[in-house]
Amino acid sequence: ARMWRMTCVEDLRRRTHGRVPKMFYDYVASGSWTEGTLRENERSFADIRLRQRILVDIEKRSVESTMIGEKVSMPVALSPCGFGGMMWPNGEAHAARAAEKFGVPFALSTMSILSVEQVREATTKPFWFQLYVMRDRDFVARLIQRAKDAQCSALILTLDLQVLGQRHADVKNGLSAPPRPTLQSLLDLGTKPEWCLRMLGAKSLSFGNIVGHAKGVDNMSSLSAWTQEQFDPRLSWADVEWIKKQWGGKLILKGIMDVQDARIAVQSGADAIIVSNHGGRQLDGAPAA
Repeated sequence: ARMWRMTCVEDLRRRTHGRVPKMFYDYVASGSWTEGTLRENERSFADIRLRQRILVDIEKRSVESTMIGEKVSMPVALSPCGFGGMMWPNGEAHAARAAEKFGVPFALSTMSILSVEQVREATTKPFWFQLYVMRDRDFVARLIQRAKDAQCSALILTLDLQVLGQRHADVKNGLSAPPRPTLQSLLDLGTKPEWCLRMLGAKSLSFGNIVGHAKGVDNMSSLSAWTQEQFDPRLSWADVEWIKKQWGGKLILKGIMDVQDARIAVQSGADAIIVSNHGGRQLDGAPAA
């Protein structure tokens, strides 16, 4: 379908459902455990109402604003999303260019398929980089340096992923990048010929920020083992201070859901916070963001 036929997000969702392998569609669409927090997010967002005023001159209306000192066409940013390049070949580059053209920030995930260097090559303006803190602090320091070398204008530090929340669909689908050649995945891929053909032109088929950069990670099996071991449950405010020194630029803390934590974030020197429960994909039972 041509894009002019896509009149709303729901049109895009339905179109994506039929074109993208099930494991990747479910990865985006699912929440953790019972998905209670995911549903609460949706309900709370739907409950937002706008105040309608009349007879005011709106000929020169504008939603332009600034975010961490950057001028934006509207106060919205493309949030970091893992597996972006599995939704569509070179997906992160497409998203970054679209955000650049529209005038809003794009945030690249640590768990992106394209590397920070590849996205930098595809863009002409700085973008944001999202960081997960791993046990291997040497890898973390080198990743921060790579983001600096790519001229990223802000670092988003995600704080709510010390322990992975289970998403049942990911377990059932055997989520991996690239898909493992199981009977289940091969049958599904057989119904997605356009996706398969387009992926032949992809610049990366695994996690570009990790494979070949983390010690001992050079293939899919070593990546899987490394990822399961590396998310650090010891993450603390002391690490935030260390990361801020390593980075030296604008720092955004993501995953704040408590007023007391927001105050501590300000005291830590954060330039901004993102109120987030990870899209209902981490702590099931947390309140809506």
